[in-house]
This record gives sequence, structure tokens and C-alpha cells, in this order.
Amino acid sequence: MKIVIVGGGSFQWVPTLATDLALTPSLRGAEIVLQDIDPARVARTAPVVEHVSDLTGAGFTVSSTTDRRAALRGADFVLVNITTGGFESMAIDLDVPWRYGIRQPGGDTLGPGGINRALRNIPVVVGIASDMVDLCPDAWLLNLTNPMTALCRAVTKSTPIRTVGLCHEVTNFRGMLSLLAGADWNAIELSVTGVNHVPVVTRIDLGDGRDGIAFLHDVIDGRVDLDVDLGFDLGEDEHERPGSFGEERVPRRATRRFLVEEYAAGFELFRRFGVFVAPGNRHTLEAFPTMLAEDAGWGTDWNVHYTTIAERERHETRYAADLDKRLADTEPPAFPSLEMAAPVIDSLVTGTRRSFPLNIPNAGQCADLPNDVVTESMCIVDGSGIRGGEAVTAPPFIAAWLNRIVAAQELTVEAALTGDRNLVHAAMLLDPHGGTLGLATIEQMTDELLGSARRWLPQFSPVPAT
Repeated sequence: MKIVIVGGGSFQWVPTLATDLALTPSLRGAEIVLQDIDPARVARTAPVVEHVSDLTGAGFTVSSTTDRRAALRGADFVLVNITTGGFESMAIDLDVPWRYGIRQPGGDTLGPGGINRALRNIPVVVGIASDMVDLCPDAWLLNLTNPMTALCRAVTKSTPIRTVGLCHEVTNFRGMLSLLAGADWNAIELSVTGVNHVPVVTRIDLGDGRDGIAFLHDVIDGRVDLDVDLGFDLGEDEHERPGSFGEERVPRRATRRFLVEEYAAGFELFRRFGVFVAPGNRHTLEAFPTMLAEDAGWGTDWNVHYTTIAERERHETRYAADLDKRLADTEPPAFPSLEMAAPVIDSLVTGTRRSFPLNIPNAGQCADLPNDVVTESMCIVDGSGIRGGEAVTAPPFIAAWLNRIVAAQELTVEAALTGDRNLVHAAMLLDPHGGTLGLATIEQMTDELLGSARRWLPQFSPVPAT
């Protein structure tokens, strides 16, 4: 078994993925290849993977390289975790729209920032898939990179490589439900339709005879005590909000009320439409930017968390420090994370049937959305591959909104593949954030975004001088 991690110098992802792979019995003895454009970073992550392998007895053969084609030759699974241009390019995604009055909590999936990020990452990810066609045509590409929907769609549209996107937002939502309702996490079953970072939960079985949708109505109608102590303390975290960037959240005891606040935007949409948009406030609000408007306190009414570049840089410093801590471990990790890469691979290898929230081409499982576009839903994984589960529909407004998002993403993918600047303008206009600006202003902002990031956008010609 050969597993390649492209972006193998990630201080955040590689230790987690390595631990999960090492704790998966079917993957013992696998060859793990870390590929990255930065040799210094894989020089730091490779020893961590080797150490985890030694502690767990996984018997991995670990190597690292900057040569992508050499890494991919003969691979069985390719995990992609990249960021084209790093924090420097991500700052452009946030700063330019901000000057035009568009606030983006993350800027990595939807809105001008998500589109600009897609335009940078799509050529790279399609290049990886094209190399796979030559070097490992039967391998699976497991994508963890944002914007997930657009990247997976670009690969499935351009190549025959089997591709799946893995995101933990629905998993986190199940965790929230488990704590809020006192239900067994493993027993909760969901029906989901939508796209990445806008997965819409239409049915919830709490696994103990209770209807989860009815329970959520009890929550918003005040029939559930939200001050119940959940039995653990909340660690310090940084919630950066307009006007108070860098503010430290005071550590406090976890209660049901804390969970409801972290999903405040989802609860508001649930109150209006009867379905729950599963991610926390940050991603949900980016999909519904009218809730980020000035008359909503730029999102503070919904407890929004604006992730700044400064915060990401602080987190990166912590991830780097954690590498040394992991190398000092003398005991094997006890549990895997809740990330899905390792169990998805295990199901494909062993044939063990499991259900996961995954991003794959639509074949009717998201009944309101076009076929072939990449959608997020509960999927079945086993020895025969990955396929969508039940057909799920959304209420009319949500279905229409999802179609708008999908249409903007389709334009973004085509723009990234062709270098057509007019398609970028159209995607910006169609994206939900587009309605907040005039047409000429959208074009001006788009040209500024493309110009500021042009070193990572070789497919686009410069704007002609006027």
C-alpha cells in the first residue's frame, strides 16, 4: 500500500493523518510518502510520521521528496492538502474585499476570497490529478483542501481520477448534537444535501427513538434547559471580531448554551426554514452574507468568528511547536481523530461498509442540484467504491440558494481552467456576496484581486492599460 500526502510539509495535518493511518490495522506496513514544494518542512514532518509508526508498531516505510511525479508513481491513495501562495495570498483574499465593504469570516470557500483561492488552487490540483493519470491512474484522490467543492469538481470535470472531498463540519455537527441532546454520537443518523461548508441537514435520528428535528424545535422554543453543565471546561480560544481583533475568549465551563451560541446562525436558519445548515457560525454566515450586513452588526448578532491572517499565523506557530512535543512522546496515541481519511481508505481496502459525509459528483443524491456537480451528502463507502446514499431534497428557498452557490462555483471552475476573466466577473456577481455591490464595483474589486494575486494566477492575462 502506497499512500502519498501532497502538502506533506503541513505541520497541522500531517501529524493527525499519520496518527489516524497508524491506528488503522489494514494499513500496517504501508509506504508513506510526504511530498511538498518546501524541503525544510518535510524534513520536520517526516520524523514525526516515523516516530508515530514506531510507537504504534505500524511498520510504515516513510520517505519525503519535493518531486511530485516521483512521489505519485504507483500510489494507491493520494491525500491532497495544499495552499497555493500560503498566508500571503490568503491575506489578499480577505483584505481586498474588506476595502470594498465585504466582510468574510474565513474567505476560503465562498465570496470573493473563496473564488480567488479556487482560481489559485484549481490549476495545481488538476495538475496533481493529471500526473496521477500518467503515474497511478487507479489511485483515489482524497482532497482536504479548500475550496473543496470547486477543487473536486475541477478534477472530476478534467480527468477520470476517482476523487472525494473530506470535510469534518458534519462530523462536528453530530458532536454538537450528541452533547446537546445527550445522544450517542455513533447512533445519530442524518440526511444531508448541499455543498461543502453549506451541508443542509433535513432529517435527524438521534438513535434512541427521538426525532432530532423535533428536539431542535424544543431548543429554539425554550423547552430545553440550556444552562446544563456538560462536564468539561472550555480551553482558551481566540475569537476575533470586528472592532476587537485579538480578543481572548475567557475560559469557562461548557454548557448547552455555549453550543447553541456556536451554532447561532444555523439555529436562526432552522427557525425560518426547518432544516439545519450544519457548520458553525463562521462558514454558515459566509454562505448567507445578508446575515453579515451592517444592520446585523457585521455578524456579531450571530456570534461570528472572523479568522484573520494573524490568528492563522499564531496557530501555525503552535503547530510547529507541537511537532517537537510529538517527537518527545513515549506512549502511542490512544485514539484516532474524527477525520475521515483513514476510515475511508480502510473501507475501500477491506470492504467494510460505512456511511460518511463526503463530497462526490451528484448522481441524484442531492435531488435539487444538477447531476455531475460536486455535492456533499451522506455517502456509502465499501470495497466497490464510493456512492451517494438516499435522495435528499431541501425546502424551496434553501434549494434555490444552493443552486445559486453551485452555479457560481461552476463558473469559477471554468474560469480557473480557461483563464477567462469575464467568467470570474460573472462568478463574483452570482456568488451570494455579489448582491452587496454594484456591477462596476464588483468588476473593479475582481480586477484588483486578480492583479494582487497574479503571481499565482498564470492563466489570467494582465488587465490592459487604460
